[in-house]
Amino acid sequence: MKKIIALLAASAAVSTAFAAGTTEKLPSGVVVEQIKQGTGPQPTADDVVRVNYRGTLANGTEFDSSDKHGGPAAFPLGRVIPCWTQGVQKMKVGGKAKLTCPAATAYGERGVGVIPPNSDLTFEVELLGIGK
Repeated sequence: MKKIIALLAASAAVSTAFAAGTTEKLPSGVVVEQIKQGTGPQPTADDVVRVNYRGTLANGTEFDSSDKHGGPAAFPLGRVIPCWTQGVQKMKVGGKAKLTCPAATAYGERGVGVIPPNSDLTFEVELLGIGK
């Protein structure tokens, strides 16, 4: 019996580790790589999400982070760049993911601030909570 319990525990740990390493490419070209699988609910575009995040340009230069703003950020998920709206909906509370955003799903031809036009972006996002 102990061997069966140990085997079940080991297979659960392996499946959780496997789920955390999953990568999904969305029809828009956004890539969502689960770094740590969350166990809570998944947000919808109508939700307000609370996150820690770090954004980098394709060359690795950080252009923004929640740490620069004093801690977690909260915002309506349907009112951010499409990459975030699409990618964060694939996460569960407690999870962490890497979002790779083609320029068309980020700031496109206009760019913004230090982000040049037509820039692909990468974000590490930790989903802390969901509100309405």
